[in-house]
Amino acid sequence: MNKVRKKFVWYAMLSLFALLTVMLSIINGVNFTMASNDADMITQILSEKHGAFPENPNNKSGKTPNSTNTPDTPIVSEIKRRSGSGRIGPMGPDSPEMNSSVRYFTYSFDEKGNAKKVAFQISAVEEDEAISWARGLINENTGWTRGTYRYRVYTENDKTFVTVIDQGRELLPSYRILIISVCGEIVGLVLSFIVLRLVGKRLFRPLEEADDKQKKFIANIENEFKIPLTIINANTEIIEKENGSSDYTKSINRQVKKMIALVKEIGSLEIFEDKNVNVTKVNLSSTLSALLDYSKPKFEEKDISLNFDIESDIIIDGEEEALKKLFSELIRNSLKYSISKSEFTLKKEKDRIFITQTNDTNLPSGSIDRIFDRFTILGNAENTDAIGLGLSKVKDIAKSHNGRVSAKVTDGLFVLKIAL
Repeated sequence: MNKVRKKFVWYAMLSLFALLTVMLSIINGVNFTMASNDADMITQILSEKHGAFPENPNNKSGKTPNSTNTPDTPIVSEIKRRSGSGRIGPMGPDSPEMNSSVRYFTYSFDEKGNAKKVAFQISAVEEDEAISWARGLINENTGWTRGTYRYRVYTENDKTFVTVIDQGRELLPSYRILIISVCGEIVGLVLSFIVLRLVGKRLFRPLEEADDKQKKFIANIENEFKIPLTIINANTEIIEKENGSSDYTKSINRQVKKMIALVKEIGSLEIFEDKNVNVTKVNLSSTLSALLDYSKPKFEEKDISLNFDIESDIIIDGEEEALKKLFSELIRNSLKYSISKSEFTLKKEKDRIFITQTNDTNLPSGSIDRIFDRFTILGNAENTDAIGLGLSKVKDIAKSHNGRVSAKVTDGLFVLKIAL
């Protein structure tokens, strides 16, 4: 039960982590994309204005701009034209303060690589450094450089222009949101883990109680059934000693054996598995080969031809006893329901191991995956001592080794496949 509870907590945490990561990635991705688009709009306008913003005529005259009567600056008029809107907001690339607030430099280079300053409105970079920086970007197009600088390279009249703008101040809110998102996700995951641990105990308490009741119930069933079955079996033996065996006593013995087997199978069932598993290197090839060699006489007694194709030295990390039980159930199933032939294959393809058991059958064609459900008995098992638990154990063992099982009938052949 502790293992089930731990799985619940970790699966819930994984789901929450995936949800938060996707959601915050979208938010931050959109945020940085918008910042890039704003920067590209500015560099595009600068490229169309020959690398520098036109001077604001209001500043030449020394007048203070009036919010209602001041004519638009050239840059604001250009942005209005691009956006198709007559309203200019106080923030972003459409701000009326664009001309004076953008920190940038533009250099032009002729065919010989000689540099000429077109505009230099930035304090964080020296002119010599700016020339070298711009020369290193000549063969680029548009992108980010040094983390927070956006550049654009364009050609005009046999000259190459390089414009670099400083977007550090504009990107600061985006980076703050990114840091807050990461910290918030970590804090959220830690708090969720604590809550899930506390809630998990209360949530699984009814299941733990049900598990305890199930174990007690199964133990009681074993005790209640074993005593009368033992008495019936003993009385039958006495009758056979006194009067000899008959069809009636043989029938009683068969049913008693079937009931004893059923009680043992029920006693081995566990709804919530919580046991220590001894994982070792298991050679599936030698294990299956040994079990099939041991079972050959049984197949011969029933006139069933047994064939197998086992690839050598297939090794897996798993529980040896459980895997032996899996193979034994497959062989027992084949012995019970094969008509005249049975075949086993064990092969490895890439990183997957495939175990296949095939036998002829009179079942109709189609998928019969329900055969792995507990207490499910198909039509060809009605006259046998089957109780419908063998293949359910095969499924449980395969699942515990991260495997999958499937079964189908095609053209009179029953095919059971296990992928590990």
